[in-house]
Amino acid sequence: MRRKGWGGAASPDPSFAKKAPLGGFFFVTRAVCVTGLPLYTRVFRLLRESVPMTATLDDFHRLDLRIGTVIEAHPFPEARKPALKLRVDFGPEIGVRTSSAQLTRHYQPQDLVGRQVLAVVNFPPRQIGPVRSECLVLGVPDPDGEPVLLAPDQPVPNGGRLY
Repeated sequence: MRRKGWGGAASPDPSFAKKAPLGGFFFVTRAVCVTGLPLYTRVFRLLRESVPMTATLDDFHRLDLRIGTVIEAHPFPEARKPALKLRVDFGPEIGVRTSSAQLTRHYQPQDLVGRQVLAVVNFPPRQIGPVRSECLVLGVPDPDGEPVLLAPDQPVPNGGRLY
């Protein structure tokens, strides 16, 4: 069966991915994989499930990781997965940014206001439902895979850059 817009790739049967080496990571032209997902999605999954790539110090310095204080937090019922809408103040240099974060397991909106968080502020904005997410608030998974926020253990000025 052929589908339009796939760069000439044929749609495989559902068992194809199970039989393919590396869990179905076959690639074809025009940035589409044969298994039907966009190439970047399949590559991301492969990288996430494999051994981490080696990064250089220059790679690290390209990320702008800053401390900010949550000034507003509201439930985000329009999101596909339970999430919160956050407004984070990163100080005078960067200003206030909006973010959508899946933090509902461990955090209530009222508990986040006034809390300092670490976020990536130089990713391009991403539309998540009706919210334009302008920063990526960082966390690490708990034993159940739910995010736990990263934050300094002492108050620091908003906009402080991680180094």
